[in-house]
Amino acid sequence: MSRSSHHFFPGPHTGVPPTYEMLKEEHEVAVLGAPQGSGPVMSTVVNIRSETVVPDHIVWSLFNTLFFNPCCLGFVAFAYSVKSRDRKMVGDVIGAQSYASTAKCLNIWAVVLGLLVITAIIITVIVINVTALSQI
Repeated sequence: MSRSSHHFFPGPHTGVPPTYEMLKEEHEVAVLGAPQGSGPVMSTVVNIRSETVVPDHIVWSLFNTLFFNPCCLGFVAFAYSVKSRDRKMVGDVIGAQSYASTAKCLNIWAVVLGLLVITAIIITVIVINVTALSQI
């Protein structure tokens, strides 16, 4: 076995024990690479939105609960909207989107059925009045 000394960091400071700053600088050069030429520096900026917007349809659900509530669809839609808002506050975006999608579907059905019921009532009232007037 030879007793020759091996330097881990060959360079101008051979024979002198390396300091922390020297080791850190050589580590940065080893990891990052030597500085490139003085050419133009290209950079890319990526904007990442930290909060994904998930509509919870709570106002629409409340409106349907108060005005268009056939088969309690408006109330059930309101419950799903509140669940969607809760999931959004916790940070569960996928769960919030799922509940919001269900609330939207229930709201659409509540509006459609509510309008059909109102239209049927109006037609029924008109037919009853026309038949009552024709018998006079």
